[in-house]
Amino acid sequence: MEKALQEIEESYRSISRRVKMKPRVGIILGTGLAKLVDKVSGRESLSYDDIPHFPVSTVEGHANRLFFGRLAGKDALIMQGRVHYYEGFSLQRITLPVRVMKRLGIEILIISNAAGGLNPLFSPGDVMVISDHINLTGQNPLIGPNLDSFGPRFPDMVAVYDRELIRAAEQAAAKEKIKLQKGVYVGIPGPSLETPAETRFLRMIGADAVGMSTIPEVIVGVHCGLRILALSAISNVNLPDCMQPATLKEILKNAAAAGRKMVKIVEGVIKQL
Repeated sequence: MEKALQEIEESYRSISRRVKMKPRVGIILGTGLAKLVDKVSGRESLSYDDIPHFPVSTVEGHANRLFFGRLAGKDALIMQGRVHYYEGFSLQRITLPVRVMKRLGIEILIISNAAGGLNPLFSPGDVMVISDHINLTGQNPLIGPNLDSFGPRFPDMVAVYDRELIRAAEQAAAKEKIKLQKGVYVGIPGPSLETPAETRFLRMIGADAVGMSTIPEVIVGVHCGLRILALSAISNVNLPDCMQPATLKEILKNAAAAGRKMVKIVEGVIKQL
């Protein structure tokens, strides 16, 4: 526990020495939302390599930079790139940046990801606001000694995703005439994609989309007392009885289409804060 707290504090001090603003909003940019940084004014950035203990992604398209600036009139901190469990990182390492954000004063955490659609009413390129999740990673980032200074041993998970922020996302989407899906996200370890039998099972247990990120950060965010909004870019939709291979080119194309919508939704949400 002492080591974990020391690493969080060293990361925090390294950032706070170089960035003087006090952001209220923290954003973790997954696939599809990288362009959001173009909307940030007066921005400063740091490489993850320059922040002690910050995990650096090995996945293509993750820039590994931390941005500070004004977004939709609010001070914001933006992580452009994240690491995943399948890259070989522990969940404690993956979620360290969330606790650092908390130390920096973040109150609201917005997370995006790319996810495979399980709901047959979804289409590739849709955006889904996450209303709840199912953790099938087989892991939990809170295992081990509890960091009492951040939160309780047994955090309540009844209302993980903030209902007011979900309503704000729905209002922002409606204003921009964007069709916004709502559903349950299931997290798996990856990196292999789902078999037809697994796809059928995930749909049977109530999931609308499946992905390989987000849930560890969300659990730690809840533990820290953050208000959370999460959005999924639906990169492909597969039905178990007529599965089609999902090419990386197709996934990135659909994620980019969803990402353009996500940028407008996130801006609209932040304007309402």
